[in-house]
Amino acid sequence: MAVAVQGAPGQSSRGREPRPGLVQRIRISYSKYWYAYAMVAPVVIVLGLLVGYPLVRGLYLTLTDATSLNTGRQIGVNHIPDSFTFVGLHNYADVLWGPGSYDRFWSHFVWTIAWTVICVVLHYTIGLALAMLLNQKLKGRGFYRMLLILPWAVPTFVTVFSWRLMLADGGAINAVLGTLGLPEPGWLSEPLAQKAAAITVNTWVGVPFMMVSLLGGLQSIPAELYEAAEMDGASPWQRFRHITLPGLRSVSSTVVLLGVIWTFNQFAVIFLLFGGNGAPDAQILVTWAYRLGFGQMPRDYAQSATYGVILLSILIVFTSFYRRWLARNEQANG
Repeated sequence: MAVAVQGAPGQSSRGREPRPGLVQRIRISYSKYWYAYAMVAPVVIVLGLLVGYPLVRGLYLTLTDATSLNTGRQIGVNHIPDSFTFVGLHNYADVLWGPGSYDRFWSHFVWTIAWTVICVVLHYTIGLALAMLLNQKLKGRGFYRMLLILPWAVPTFVTVFSWRLMLADGGAINAVLGTLGLPEPGWLSEPLAQKAAAITVNTWVGVPFMMVSLLGGLQSIPAELYEAAEMDGASPWQRFRHITLPGLRSVSSTVVLLGVIWTFNQFAVIFLLFGGNGAPDAQILVTWAYRLGFGQMPRDYAQSATYGVILLSILIVFTSFYRRWLARNEQANG
């Protein structure tokens, strides 16, 4: 019994041992898993150089009035140092509610949202329809799959330049419309037609990815579920609603999120289709930011970086709310 009494303080003191500090925990972790740190280190260094430094530099530029006239540069053997000044949050205020903010930001923001929603809806619906078609037992199904995936396999600049030739005045698209007696819009010159052309080209480029992803999801749904539903007298719509869509929930949530991020930042289609300074009404936020930073003189690095930070913030907020919405739906359906 005496031993028990003497042992009690020892146990309580061990229970109250202080937790190791952060530096000590890192040292212990490194001593145990040094090989993992060695494997990850090159990736961390590369990401730091390619992502971390530009991000920090961009954040810093948003707080200045940096342009191509007051940033440091090398002319021959002479080095001209930076002469821009710190302006705080002035760039954000100017972009969001400064003079002419609607023409410079909000009009492009509204079009970017509309562009993203329309393109992603078209990508998903057309991709799902093609995936369901290719999931059936068709003669020559492998050939059709290869044919439909070509727009994704061909380099983007080749696809966009091909569409640009077809959409030009006197191109194949207007030739067909003229033959049918229909109006021949100026796809590369009229503001509304430019937006329709951009959506068409981006849909052509983006549908194959959705199709392939959703086709993989369809093939993971057990065929027994469809057979049982058909035996129970379920209609095709009921089988689609109660088997196909729930079976594709996890795949759909991922591809829609990726589609929104990629489409929201889709630089190549707009830039290659209309050029760096063409179609101002069809420019989305990312191409407008490029235009501010590299498509005009003087180049406004501060405003361009501000657009980039705002774009990143919008996507972070959207992704956070989207993931929470998915989690709530999964809990409700679970």
